[in-house]
Amino acid sequence: MNIIHTSHLTKTFRRFVKDPGLRGSVKSLLKRKYTDKTAVDDFDLSVEPGEFVGLIGPNGAGKTTLVKMLTGIVAPSSGEISVLGYFPNKLENAFKMQYAVVMGQKSQLFFELTPADTFRLFKELYRIPDGDYKRNVGYFTELFGVSEFMDVQVRTLSLGERMKMELITALLHNPGVLFLDEPTIGLDAAAQRQIRAFLREVNTQKGTTILLTSHYMEDVRSLCPRSVVINGGKKLYDGSTESLFDAYQTHKKITVAFDRETVFEAPPNAEILERNPYKVTFMIPKAESGAALSSVMSRYTPSDVAVEEEDIGAVVERIYAGGGAL
Repeated sequence: MNIIHTSHLTKTFRRFVKDPGLRGSVKSLLKRKYTDKTAVDDFDLSVEPGEFVGLIGPNGAGKTTLVKMLTGIVAPSSGEISVLGYFPNKLENAFKMQYAVVMGQKSQLFFELTPADTFRLFKELYRIPDGDYKRNVGYFTELFGVSEFMDVQVRTLSLGERMKMELITALLHNPGVLFLDEPTIGLDAAAQRQIRAFLREVNTQKGTTILLTSHYMEDVRSLCPRSVVINGGKKLYDGSTESLFDAYQTHKKITVAFDRETVFEAPPNAEILERNPYKVTFMIPKAESGAALSSVMSRYTPSDVAVEEEDIGAVVERIYAGGGAL
């Protein structure tokens, strides 16, 4: 049985529109104008137990609205939806006991409490048996290396440490499915790597089904064998992550920094994104990136060179232009 299933799922929001100024305010008292915004449009999705699926798309694509419908926070306008065999919007206690949500920009921790106190509170809320609770706390705190932070107030923790505690809190009750909305947002590179390693371990060792939304390319590429691309509320792609990026991520972004003023001549076929006497950033086709780097290193003496993948927004735009077909 699919752990997540939707068919023709649609969510339309009705928005109040007011003309500007006092006149518009008075008119709106007598006759209101509305406009409809379709956030998720005829969306089909099936996820099997144990899958790690990346949900990607630009801001406003409908990712968060989809997650909110899957968790029962928002009711669909039409279509079919089933998560763990339940209709999410009924918000049955039996359903809420079997999933977890972590949003990078919203916290479920109590900032004046310690993580240990928060864990005990969630133990009671989810009625976790003593044996399971002790086993899970021990497993997750050791996996994350956060034992030393268990008895300090949450408000004194760094952002990376707090996110680790958020994930532990969400996983204490052994949820069947974990929804992650931008879990690494704002974290430094080291903390992002730790979070990824943790999530990979939870997925492989615990068998937890995970649906991840992220703007960070490395999150999706390193964790999710399968990706679903959404834009304008519509599903554009559903399949292999590697095939997706091999087909549509056609360029690399290279940043070259200098200790002193340098006149930089861009390689052939490079698109300059930023330029000043001490730094230049350019896009180059992937097939030519190696030759471009060799040319830069032979002709200049840079203080630093960074090579990055294209951001998800550019990839999604290319997928949209191509109709989502590989």
